[in-house]
Amino acid sequence: MDRTSTHLIALFLFLLPILSVAQTAGNQRQAWVRGTLVDEKKAPIPFTTVALHRTADSTLVTGVVADESGVFALQTRPGNYFLKISAVSFLEKIIPGFALGDQDKQLGTLTLTATAKRLDEVVVMGEKSQMELALDKRIFNVGKDLANAGGTASDILKNIPSVAVDGEGNVSLRGSNSVRILIDGKPSGLVSFKGGSGLQQLQGSIIERVEVITNPSARYEAEGMGGIINIVLKKERKEGINGSFDVITGYPSNFGAAANVNYRRKNLNFFVNYTASFRNTPGRSSLYQEVYDANTTFVYRQNSTNNLKGQNNNARAGIDYYFSPKSILTASYTWRLSKGKRFADIQYLDYLPNSNHTVQAITNRTQDETETEPNSEYVVSYKKTFARQGHELTADIRYLDNWEKSDQFFTQKMLQPDGKPSAVPDVLQRSINDETEKQLLIQVDYVQPFAKDGKLEGGMRLSSRDMTNDYTVTQQSLGGSWTPLPGLTNDFLYVEKINALYGIVGNKMRKFSYQMGLRAEWTDVTTTLKQTNDVNPRSYANLFPSVHATYDLPRQHALQISYSRRVRRPQYNDLSPFMTFSDNRNFFSGNPDLNPEFTNAFEIGHIKYVEKGSMSSSIYYRHTTGKIIRIRRVDEQGNSNTRPENLATEDSYGAEFTGSYALYKWWKLDGSVNLFRAVTNGGNLDASYQSDTYSWFTRLTSRFTVLKNMDIQMRGNYEAPQKTPQGSRKAIATLDLSFSKDILKNNGTLVFNVIDVFNSRRYRSITEGANFYTESNSQGRLRQFNLTLNYRLHQAKKKMKEPGEGEF
Repeated sequence: MDRTSTHLIALFLFLLPILSVAQTAGNQRQAWVRGTLVDEKKAPIPFTTVALHRTADSTLVTGVVADESGVFALQTRPGNYFLKISAVSFLEKIIPGFALGDQDKQLGTLTLTATAKRLDEVVVMGEKSQMELALDKRIFNVGKDLANAGGTASDILKNIPSVAVDGEGNVSLRGSNSVRILIDGKPSGLVSFKGGSGLQQLQGSIIERVEVITNPSARYEAEGMGGIINIVLKKERKEGINGSFDVITGYPSNFGAAANVNYRRKNLNFFVNYTASFRNTPGRSSLYQEVYDANTTFVYRQNSTNNLKGQNNNARAGIDYYFSPKSILTASYTWRLSKGKRFADIQYLDYLPNSNHTVQAITNRTQDETETEPNSEYVVSYKKTFARQGHELTADIRYLDNWEKSDQFFTQKMLQPDGKPSAVPDVLQRSINDETEKQLLIQVDYVQPFAKDGKLEGGMRLSSRDMTNDYTVTQQSLGGSWTPLPGLTNDFLYVEKINALYGIVGNKMRKFSYQMGLRAEWTDVTTTLKQTNDVNPRSYANLFPSVHATYDLPRQHALQISYSRRVRRPQYNDLSPFMTFSDNRNFFSGNPDLNPEFTNAFEIGHIKYVEKGSMSSSIYYRHTTGKIIRIRRVDEQGNSNTRPENLATEDSYGAEFTGSYALYKWWKLDGSVNLFRAVTNGGNLDASYQSDTYSWFTRLTSRFTVLKNMDIQMRGNYEAPQKTPQGSRKAIATLDLSFSKDILKNNGTLVFNVIDVFNSRRYRSITEGANFYTESNSQGRLRQFNLTLNYRLHQAKKKMKEPGEGEF
């Protein structure tokens, strides 16, 4: 850790006792309301919204989201209050008026009733907001966003504030592409070794919610400088059989079906998710490039179109066994099979030197790719909760087995300027790429409460991963034989072992709470190029501290200050020197010599609850060393090579505002805006690799209820231009439009949406170097129309009860 970071941490820790004194002075006559939420089988109900209202005028005083164990705690002044508790698939519960004095109010265990049971003719289901705010995370309930119907996991992430997904499926958070993606809190084969791009094959209908954690604590693996995105899949634990079914159709071709079924009887719970889809995803791109040599300028233009036709099948099944309400063993298996067929046409137009209008030669190149990707994941997990609230043990073992085979044929024809065939023979090439990944994960976590509000946490994680990439490119000679192309045939091996231990201590003192943690990780990575016997071993150990402090301010405000140290280790695609050969003038590859980058992240967060919504804001700073950025280089012939490199440093500063507000019963707004500055220094590689950019991006979702059981939703996205160490990225503005109607006695919902109404989701950039200038424009997916039917089994929507109708 550098001197600047050490000083900042010392300053941060120095401020903690000052905050503690301040809270003691300002904390007069405050008390806590505490409780635990469970279902009728005494299983905890996590992430439930709990709101505290004044009895006199029903004014919202404060609110909170229950933790993973269903535990909640709110703090306020003495007075008379009532509680309103809302959870998906459960009846809204009202805790009638009670008096709060100087002593804490212990409500004990509160049981919520599943909506599958009818209490009377006005049975209700409280409906979760699309966005829920907590100081350490933001929770986005996927089903409430109509634009998600018929989409993939990648489409859903495009709709999450602070998250951006580029044309190749790469995910970034607050402008950082170093983000860790988890499934149900763990690495998963559903993401695979492709990283974020694997989410394009995961159907969104099996996703329940997305959690965004911008400054994770020591309990999470240190990977991901920008933060963590946790995708939680659907799984019910209600008594009896229940579930939901989806049928999807769209244009361009988007056909799919999904089933999410759960059956519980006594101490056994079975769950199954299955999705099948077929998609034709058309895309297009263009490129203009100038290459300079002395007084001569060589110009060429490139235009391409492609169609990716893919069949995807995802199946996930499992069983929960309840030894007791506090002891659960879960076993599950996930299988995914993806088959794709890609057709692409690229045309190169070469112009005479120093002339932008006179064509010298035309080259047409086609790609015909067949890709098969079967993946499997095996999971066994155990959770034990003890008598004392918050005392628990969890253990998890999972094995991932992923494989991918790609077989590509390329045909290249040279034409004269007038379009007639030239004398240059056609070129026929073939690329075969076999990739495998096998990973074993073992994780144990333990939480031990102490005193009144304190707790100790500890855990360990063992990870072992082996990956291979057998890559071959051959070309057919005039005689008909196939010969390997130099430098494009090898077998790349990647062996990784990461072991970790962590400890956390936390406590509450009236208005002030804190959490301090330390994580130690030992990393051993070896890469090998077998044909050339290039072996690159790396071994290093690192400490990753984290500090979170929360202070409750008057008038239902809360403030949190946090710090964490994070790492981005080069992943498989970052290190593998082989990637697609579809464009033989623009190569993209990994860098076997790439080193990890480290970040110290600081954040101050604020949340405010109001009667009709909530708002959060944060100010953050990140200092990164060894920043990984893709650098483009162009040779004298105009051929480019783009690969990741380690730049010296990057300092980024930003402010983010996120809110949700119901203007009327029929009109709700959700929005976010992120403003940031990023200063990147790549002087260690080239004095010109520098940038200082100010930029921002925003999202606004407006949802109207216009007729009985009919909603209209509009969502706008805007990403402002920003500078990069080699040029700039231009702005992106898009609009999505959706309509939904409840049918079949409220057991079904029909959704029609138009994604990218104006066909404007284009990724445009300018890249410059000492000898070249390049403009690119790509659109990985054109405007999409989807029609989705969702049918709920024993999950029909009901009308809302009025406050006071609940039972204690």
